[in-house]
Amino acid sequence: MDKCLTDLAARPQIMLSAIDEGRNIRRGYMIERTQDLFGWHVVTWAWGRLGRRPTRRVSAFASEQAAIAFARQLLVRRASAPRRIGVVYQESRSPA
Repeated sequence: MDKCLTDLAARPQIMLSAIDEGRNIRRGYMIERTQDLFGWHVVTWAWGRLGRRPTRRVSAFASEQAAIAFARQLLVRRASAPRRIGVVYQESRSPA
């Protein structure tokens, strides 16, 4: 991937995948930022094996900057994947 994953934090939706067929690794990760009817900024993130039902979590923040900072923290962890699992997360179009 050309740029750092954390550069994607300001996007409303981020889809990532880490695939290594030889080692049977097929992981997906999704981060989505929205705003609810009360003005809270909601970050939903999901992860799991591609082709399976993902695990989802949701957090709400009073400011957009706080939501972006949280998304950036999630992406920092994904950026460390080569050291942890030996596969790089890359942008993808498929759901997590």
